[in-house]
Amino acid sequence: MSLKVSGKPLSILNLATYPQGTDLPEAYRRVLDVAQKTESWGYNRFWLAEHHGMEGVGSSATTVLMTYVAGGTKSIRVGSGGIMLPNHSPYLIAEQFGTLESLFPGRIDMGLGRAPGTDPQTVRVIRGHGGPTGSEFPEQLSELEYFLSSPEPGQKLHAIPGQGLEIPIWILGSSLFSAHLAARLGRPYAFAGHFAPQLLMQAAQIYRTEFQPSKYLAKPYLMVGTQIIAADSDEKAEFLSSTPLKSFLGLIRGQYQADPVPSTQLDWSEQEEAYVRNMTQTMIVGGPEKTRTGLEKLIRMTNADEVILTTSAHLHSDRLKTFEIVQGLTDKS
Repeated sequence: MSLKVSGKPLSILNLATYPQGTDLPEAYRRVLDVAQKTESWGYNRFWLAEHHGMEGVGSSATTVLMTYVAGGTKSIRVGSGGIMLPNHSPYLIAEQFGTLESLFPGRIDMGLGRAPGTDPQTVRVIRGHGGPTGSEFPEQLSELEYFLSSPEPGQKLHAIPGQGLEIPIWILGSSLFSAHLAARLGRPYAFAGHFAPQLLMQAAQIYRTEFQPSKYLAKPYLMVGTQIIAADSDEKAEFLSSTPLKSFLGLIRGQYQADPVPSTQLDWSEQEEAYVRNMTQTMIVGGPEKTRTGLEKLIRMTNADEVILTTSAHLHSDRLKTFEIVQGLTDKS
């Protein structure tokens, strides 16, 4: 069973966030609960992000979480949304994903990005002084592809497991750089519309216009990410949507809080409101019909081949309700 809207598959992005008062073990159990339920509802993929040093975000050891989720599900594709490659050795990533693919054959996606996923101070701890800056991303990607390819005669270095495995590689991005790169390499492309909506349309156009067919992909395949808050009524959804708005407000104030308690009013200046509204312009908020309209509009506007949804509702039950409502709106085949 596959779940689609306007003929396009729907997937899930999860950051393993946990509101204040929730511990990490419980947060991870809730991640798996979302994965299991969305699998039963027909969602296509369940991706986990990489973030570091952020209170309230537990998705730092991405491949470990992927193993947990893949082991607790049966059919949904499990992937990284994404691995921030400059934070890692391409060789080790080849081994880690080779292990995942060997354990869960045909179910693993490798989404790769070049952003650090954290603040500059933490980046220095992760990468070391003089380490990768992100500009080396294309070269690191080429090295990773080499270790995942079938071994050549006389090859000295081997990623075991990893070599010769057909693991789908996605280019992730929130900038135009990633759009150009994904098009040139002929790779599927996932754009973070939930985080960089201002560049969404331009990135989509660049990717489709410049796409070069490859052995991996004959034609462009674009997945668009969006924040979504769905509820039984428009009014309740609007109330719940104050949670992601407050999180973005905290980001610009340097006071980030994951999934804060929703409220009827936000204490922000006109400039802060304008900034937050701009950052969340693709967010879909509403009851069932408004949610359906929002999804259809996003697909029509971007010509997306797939949509990946993330939600920041404060309560676990409201997150599940969002994905259940979307499931009820779509055609299943």
